[in-house]
Amino acid sequence: MVVLHLRHQRYITALLSSTTILLLLYFQNSLLVFTYSSHSFISKKVQCDCSICVTDRENSNWFSERYDPNISVLLNSTNSVLHANISRWWMELQSNPGNYTEVVDQLFSLFPDKEHYSDTGPDRCRTCAVVGNSGNLLGSKYGPLIDFHDFVIRMNKGPTEGYEKDVGSKTTHRIVYPESAMDLDNSTHLVLLPIKILDIQWLISAFTTRHITQTYTDVPATINANKDKVMILHPEFIRYVYDNWTRGQGLYPSTGFLTLIFALHICDEVSVFGFGATSDGIWHHYFEETLTSYESGVHAGIFENETIYRLQQENKILMYKGWT
Repeated sequence: MVVLHLRHQRYITALLSSTTILLLLYFQNSLLVFTYSSHSFISKKVQCDCSICVTDRENSNWFSERYDPNISVLLNSTNSVLHANISRWWMELQSNPGNYTEVVDQLFSLFPDKEHYSDTGPDRCRTCAVVGNSGNLLGSKYGPLIDFHDFVIRMNKGPTEGYEKDVGSKTTHRIVYPESAMDLDNSTHLVLLPIKILDIQWLISAFTTRHITQTYTDVPATINANKDKVMILHPEFIRYVYDNWTRGQGLYPSTGFLTLIFALHICDEVSVFGFGATSDGIWHHYFEETLTSYESGVHAGIFENETIYRLQQENKILMYKGWT
């Protein structure tokens, strides 16, 4: 009887041990590992089905220190109230700030008021191409590769017509402000970059009264765009990019840099085209010969460039320079 009792105990012990090991193996891919940040406890679990996921924060301490998965990327009625420090900083960028609360009340009676891109998960691999306007795209023949991505995010007035072989023809999102706005097809998301309240007022006007025709320069009274696909970058997101990614340098981040960080938050795999100089070190847009400069102006161009290069080193983006 003693022998049987001992055997029974050993059997139970072995069974429990096996069960524990199986449970650990089962949950190893879904166990959430939390670490404390200045904002909250955040998950470090890989969240996508790509070979390398942007949101994998465990493989880069440098990235983990900067990337906040809980930031409000797009504005909607449930997150539209601005924290005092965000509101104060954003208002300081503006010469004649209007009544933000009144403007927001109008905004979401016209445009979609919902959460976007909350479908992240282990079965999703959303590939995104961020297409800048650098002259290094000319002759690159990147068009088919760019169009192969799930999302193709362009900025400002960078055209596709006539440049399809090098820049592609597909556009799912275009980041603009009033002074850089252009007509869009019905399938493209207009993503407004609001540096001032007047930018949001212009957006409302462009789809209704069409009375705003000037900011600090002439702007279109209206544009062709699908109002059901309109999105607005959150002022808190702009401040986050300024604090976390440009480290408070410059007055505010450039459109190209904001677009890239936007992509890091809505995409699982990010490829970057049309950033930087041409092979001979010239900075110009692929659609015009006028020289541009990243070293002057209100943006921290040099620092932004260094940060983009570091993102490539940390395997968070794939950079395509055209001439390499």
